[in-house]
This record gives sequence, C-alpha cells and structure tokens, in this order.
Amino acid sequence: MTSSNDAGSPPDDGSRPDRPPGRFKRLGRWFWARPLYMIATILVVGGAAGVAAWGGFTIVIAKSNTLEFCVSCHEMRENIFVEYKQTIHYSNRTGVRAICADCHVPKAWIPKIIRKIASSHELFHHLAGDFETREEFDSVRLELAEKVWDTMVASDSKPCRNCHSRPAMAIHLQSQRAQEKMQGGLEAGKTCIECHKGIAHKLPAELLDDDD
Repeated sequence: MTSSNDAGSPPDDGSRPDRPPGRFKRLGRWFWARPLYMIATILVVGGAAGVAAWGGFTIVIAKSNTLEFCVSCHEMRENIFVEYKQTIHYSNRTGVRAICADCHVPKAWIPKIIRKIASSHELFHHLAGDFETREEFDSVRLELAEKVWDTMVASDSKPCRNCHSRPAMAIHLQSQRAQEKMQGGLEAGKTCIECHKGIAHKLPAELLDDDD
C-alpha cells in the first residue's frame, strides 16, 4: 500500500512545481527586474492613451459646434433654424455665414468647456420633451432670449466683435438713419446686442407687443 506522499505524487499544498509560469507572469517578472523599462513603457502607453483620449474629446467638441449638430433636434430645426435661415447671418451677398457656435460658444478653450457643461441642461429639456410644440417654445422664448442677451452684455458683445470690428467699420457708407443710431449708441456706451436684438432670431412676442 502506497502513501499519498510517495515519490511522484503531487504535494499536499496544491502547488504545481512542474508547471512553467504563464506568459503574462513571465513578462511581469521581466519588467519588474528592469524598472527603467517598466517606467518607460508606462509613460509611452499612458502618453499614447492620453493623446487618443484628448483627440477623441477634441473631435466631439468640434462636432458639437457644427450647424448640423445644433439643428439636429426638432426644437431647433423647426423653430430657431427656420427663422435663422431668413437672416443675413445665414445668407448674404459676401457668402460669410455665422453659425450657432459663432454667437453662442466662446472661442477660448476654458470658457468654451464651461459653456458646454452649462448647456447640458438643454439636453435634459430635450429628453423630457418640454418644447414639443411651437407654442411651448414660444412660451419660454423671452426667458431664453434674456439669458443670452445678459450673457452677451456681460462680455461686451464679444461674439459680435469676433467678426465685427468697430475700427474697420466704414460708418459713412451706412444709411443716414443707421449712422445716427450707430453714433448715438457709441456715445451712450452701448454694446452691440443692446441695439441689435432680433438680428438672427425673431424677437419674443412680448417685445413685439411693447413696440406696438
């Protein structure tokens, strides 16, 4: 009768001394014995992953700034976009088009990211179906417009001045009425949006009623 500890029997501790270490284990031992190689590999792999992630993030940001993305939801496509296509910002004799991001997204990187984060609530309203009809959209148009106007006033109409430069304006080529309005606004220290509300979108009904 043979014992379980006879020669040739596996040890009781469950280990398998005759089995060679796996490929990943051998690779790990190789790197562990060469710390410089290990550090270099981590830096290279980490750097490549960082570049890939940053590139993907940049592509997403750029895509979200396109006109096609902005009007991809029906709230914009059936309301704002319809009005915008009738303005000089969409079609004009010089062929220069200002799209949504030109007016509503800052150019500088950090303010741009802050704006993207802040606009996430718009996605919530879209998913919640808060503005399914024109009537629902018009009911909050004044509130939405005033938020945009306040932001533009606070930045001294920076989005406007990204394209329109006061020193480059040939005011003498404007109509007499436009010249008087422009000069009066400049003397009063007004910023662009204070006089040019409704230049790219229809004014809220409340303001049109006030004008009447």
